[in-house]
Amino acid sequence: MWKEFKEFAVKGNAIDLAVGVIIGAAFGSIVTSLVKDILIPPIGLVTGGLDFSNKFFLLKAGADGMTNFATPVDAVAHKAITWNYGNFITLLINFAIVAFCIFLVVKAVNQMKRPAPNAAPVSKDCPACAMTIPIKATRCPHCTTELSQAAAH
Repeated sequence: MWKEFKEFAVKGNAIDLAVGVIIGAAFGSIVTSLVKDILIPPIGLVTGGLDFSNKFFLLKAGADGMTNFATPVDAVAHKAITWNYGNFITLLINFAIVAFCIFLVVKAVNQMKRPAPNAAPVSKDCPACAMTIPIKATRCPHCTTELSQAAAH
């Protein structure tokens, strides 16, 4: 069992997954800061300081009978039951912003991975043996097929 665990733990996939989780956690905190500290303040400025997090419905009055609360935190302090839809809206907006930021990062990484669109191919497959050979080859080094004749057939 120890041998199997050791094989699993040192497989490339397990190591890659561990690195991905660690990098993902670090990246998550960066994206959270980007949303909270960089993007939300200008959005708040444009919307006149609109803050959804304080929007709620009172479902049951507090233990002392009080029903007028400014924030959900005040209501909870008085043991009232609230439906905090504003917090949910805030989290949805944050999620949409984070998802868009992640999309932009993934798109940029994929752009870096793609080969240049004008790059000419440097190899081709032999039609007889299907081995990869240089694009300028006239005879396959693997099966010795003459490629000019193979192309004619």
